[in-house]
Amino acid sequence: MLAVLGFATLGTFMLTVIRRWATAFVAIIATPIAAAVIAGHGSELGDMIMSGLETVAPTAVLLLFAVLYFGLMMDAKLFDPISVGILRFSKGDPVRICVGTAVMALLVALDGDGTTSYMIICSAFLPIYRRLGINPLIIATIATMALGLISGSTPWGGAATRAISVLNLDAGEYFVHMIPSLLLTGITIIALAYYFGLRQRRNVDPAAITELAAEIEEARRARTERAGWRVWFNAFLTVLLLVLLVTEVAELQVLFICAFIIALVVNYPDLSDQQELIKKHAVSAVPVVMLVLGAGVFTGIMSESGMITAMADALLSVVPPSMGGWIPLFTALIGIPLSFFMSNDAYFFGVLPVLAESAGTYGIHANEIARAGVIGQMAHSIGPASAPLWVLLGLVKAELGDFQRFAILWVLGMSLIFTLFAVLTGAISIL
Repeated sequence: MLAVLGFATLGTFMLTVIRRWATAFVAIIATPIAAAVIAGHGSELGDMIMSGLETVAPTAVLLLFAVLYFGLMMDAKLFDPISVGILRFSKGDPVRICVGTAVMALLVALDGDGTTSYMIICSAFLPIYRRLGINPLIIATIATMALGLISGSTPWGGAATRAISVLNLDAGEYFVHMIPSLLLTGITIIALAYYFGLRQRRNVDPAAITELAAEIEEARRARTERAGWRVWFNAFLTVLLLVLLVTEVAELQVLFICAFIIALVVNYPDLSDQQELIKKHAVSAVPVVMLVLGAGVFTGIMSESGMITAMADALLSVVPPSMGGWIPLFTALIGIPLSFFMSNDAYFFGVLPVLAESAGTYGIHANEIARAGVIGQMAHSIGPASAPLWVLLGLVKAELGDFQRFAILWVLGMSLIFTLFAVLTGAISIL
């Protein structure tokens, strides 16, 4: 009963958002609450919701100040030199621009933090896409694929870290066998970006390329003459922030709060200017934080009510004993839809141990279940439980339903390709 109700809840949420029957914020809260009441957990809703909110509260704080920080830096035109360099390299060719997006996205994703990755990519590329008439959903699709592949699979990324810790694995043994499939899938993402670029070529006006390059160069000179040392200070502060993020000197929330305060005081010493900047970017920051909190309500109810565990058990029950050796492949395949809807905490701490225990009865090492489990991270990156996705949607100014309609088949196909490469390279086996 719980499994059926869980699948019905997920399907209702997705249909409601895609068909625009309600906003994502309303749907992500209303659907699990209705399901919990139907399941007889109405009296426990308060505790379930608070449990979910506690898990996402640090992320909400991080996203709030990250949006404010990078919004300030975008106002300060910090990333204009990158845009100029991309224009010079691409010569206005959408194919080169899209391929450059994919290469940069794959490299930036090594940082492991989705919010930072999306903001860097969009800061560098989004102005070019908009001015040249290239569909900005291409950036979102490529960026989510890159983040799901690299950050989701590397031992220092959040998903793999959870899998390694909950299954008590050696990070090196887990990762070495993943490298070939990661490289092959990364190359495939670049090839898809090339295809996107070919499709967008006919939309580009050559005159817009020349005009944009001239405007950016003129803005760069004006900014240098006007701001002087602030240009170099902003660049130094941003590089320092990224270094501190990677080296994990402090919690991400603390780093972004401190960096934003410093940047705000230096770039806008006048109090009225500070207030205006905060009001300006609150338009982008507040909806993101609301949706992250809504995602906490969603995952809290789905997890605490037992629906997620019941769904995993139901899916596992369809595997006959004669096909026990296929559990790693089965884990990879069911991990794609489950990761789409579920938080990483719920999936890796709730579902993956069940699958690993079942695989162990057939002599399958938990390393293979961990590798199979992270394959669904590309789907997770476009799902409602992915907090950084709401930042990305805010940056490209797209609705969740519009983005998912554009990206879901591409992401599903790339996830299946990743699965195929994992099998062919021996990262996961079929006994």
